[in-house]
Amino acid sequence: MKISSLFILLILVFVSCTDKDDPNYQYFPDMYESLAYEAYAEADIFEQISGDNTTAMIPVEGSISRGWMPYGYEDNTEGYEAAKAELKNPLAYTEENLEKGNEYYDIYCATCHGKNGNGKGWLVQQEKILGVPSYDDAGRAITEGSVYHVMYWGINTMGSYASQMSEEELWQVDHYVMKLKAELEGKPAREFDVEKNEEEFTPILGEKESKSVETDVASTE
Repeated sequence: MKISSLFILLILVFVSCTDKDDPNYQYFPDMYESLAYEAYAEADIFEQISGDNTTAMIPVEGSISRGWMPYGYEDNTEGYEAAKAELKNPLAYTEENLEKGNEYYDIYCATCHGKNGNGKGWLVQQEKILGVPSYDDAGRAITEGSVYHVMYWGINTMGSYASQMSEEELWQVDHYVMKLKAELEGKPAREFDVEKNEEEFTPILGEKESKSVETDVASTE
């Protein structure tokens, strides 16, 4: 009985004297204090994985970021002309998409191009920017493809909007720009694509990029 009491007393003394900030004995300490690795620092674990202790694993050649698809037309005159002739808006022409396009247009475009697309936006009226064409300019003869290409890459003093808007949002603006063009030309309003209203948005790739993506997908299967 005395031995048991003494044993309990010793345990209490031992526990009461411990530092609460010190975990004392640790079993499997790596589970408490994991090792931090710099992505491109030298480490033996990288050598075990890739055979080179100076670099981390590199993505497979041709890999693309999740949620992003490559755009198949280059930022040059040839790319612009090809997009102008070939590229079509893959997004359904619905009231919802048009309203979204109007919303983004007012945020990003109207200040230069004007609310109705006549090239007389607020910055133009203040003579901060000059030479903004109207959407019905016959010399430019804009199309769905040329509008998207210019928004994606930018042109002259207009910068790219690919980082501010997603592909879907760019195409929504594209629909709205073409609506303004038709109104300036006095054409009748386009009817909504009721049957396509529920279709899922799928971006269109250039021929080269489309084959590349198909190859990458096949190589991972």
